[in-house]
Amino acid sequence: MDRSGAIKNSVAHMPFTRVARDSAYELILTFVLLFGVATIVRWVIGPSPISRTIPEIHAQLWIVGGAVALLLSGLILSPLGRVSGAHTNPAISLAMWRFGVFPGKAVIPYSIAQLLGSILGVIAARGVWGHIVADPPVVYAALQPAQGWSIWELFAIEGLGMAVIVFLLGSALAVQRLAPFVPWIVGALVGMGIALLGTASGGSLNPARQFGPALASGQLRFLWVYLLAPMVGAAFAAWLWGRIQNRRKVLTHRLCGPVR
Repeated sequence: MDRSGAIKNSVAHMPFTRVARDSAYELILTFVLLFGVATIVRWVIGPSPISRTIPEIHAQLWIVGGAVALLLSGLILSPLGRVSGAHTNPAISLAMWRFGVFPGKAVIPYSIAQLLGSILGVIAARGVWGHIVADPPVVYAALQPAQGWSIWELFAIEGLGMAVIVFLLGSALAVQRLAPFVPWIVGALVGMGIALLGTASGGSLNPARQFGPALASGQLRFLWVYLLAPMVGAAFAAWLWGRIQNRRKVLTHRLCGPVR
């Protein structure tokens, strides 16, 4: 059996107990991610020595993006992340299924766990940091598009951003020598998305990133766009990657690369 056949066979026979365990790990990882995001926003954009020293929003977004990039890379390389894959993003789980390295039956459990982890993460941040997390300008780190943006402009930029990440992710995970660098590639791409799109679409690029903050803050107007657009972008990118790179196969669904 060739490598791609072995991967597909392993994916098809992933037992339910492993799906349940890995979904629980995804809940924990996404909890930490959203707690971290809310904490970073609280200290960089909310009232703090940092925001008083660096009041310019674009500079603040670069700081937030860099901090989130390091946090995300660390979660991918953590013991739990090496087991579950550290998707922390329903769009990534969907893309890995479409790449053929992740079981379809695990996409929904992973997604539910990630969304639940998002809610618990921002609730925990509110409990630790107090009312500042709920008050402007933090507001649970919930995102809003720039003034005047239409729903379809928001959908297009969030979907396109996720499509770029998934396409580059698939390309890197298909090359053995590049796979170990994927945690840093993913972190850098997400961090740049935050810095470059923060004053436009918000730079969510992850349904779980917006889900908990939107529910906690009550800012639900654009929530369906932030949930759906990355999923559409991820599915499209996985399809396009398969059409262009039909002779190469993604090696693993784990963002840390193949585990030996």
